[in-house]
Parts: sequence; structure tokens; C-alpha cells
Amino acid sequence: MQVTIVGRHTEIPEQTKAYIERKLEKLPRFYDRVMQIEVVIDGQSPGNAVEIVVSVAKHREFVVQETGEDVLACFDVCVDKMEGQLRRHKEKVRNRKHPEPPQAEAEKT
Repeated sequence: MQVTIVGRHTEIPEQTKAYIERKLEKLPRFYDRVMQIEVVIDGQSPGNAVEIVVSVAKHREFVVQETGEDVLACFDVCVDKMEGQLRRHKEKVRNRKHPEPPQAEAEKT
């Protein structure tokens, strides 16, 4: 998994980069086909904007954005959103490949 951290119109301290990389290491736990993650921190917009783009195998890219005053708080919100997107996608793929048999549906009702 390749992680790229980019700062637009701002410098990113090494401590912040280490925190971001540590949090992003957990994303493949939600969907194991994560190939590349790109984090863009923009300091020019009002406040700070954080965007995370995750590329996975055999699927489109997942993108989340958050704007606020604190970069780390925005990043944490973005990671939570990304975890939800990856979890929902994994459930869709899993349910499509292994549908429940008709007998199980009849027993539920």
C-alpha cells in the first residue's frame, strides 16, 4: 500500500505526517484491496481542507473531504467517513457474491 501526503499552500510537520500514516495503516482492515492512499491538506481555503483519495483494485476511487480549523480533527473525521465507505462497499461485494438461500429468507419472516 502506497501512502502519499501532500500539502497545498502549507507545510506539514513530520509529527503530523507520522500520525496520518499511523491512522491510514488501519484502512486495509476494512477492505483488503486498498492499493494507494493520497492525503491532500489545503491551507488556502477558509480554515483547512483535508481530502483523502483511496484507490482500490477493480473499483473506482473513494474520496472524502472535510473542512475546519484543526487539521488533525478534520483528518480524523475523514478517516471515519472513509472507513464507512469501505465497510459499505465490502458488504455490497460480499452480499452480491454470496446471496442468502431462499430458505433462510422464509425462516426470518
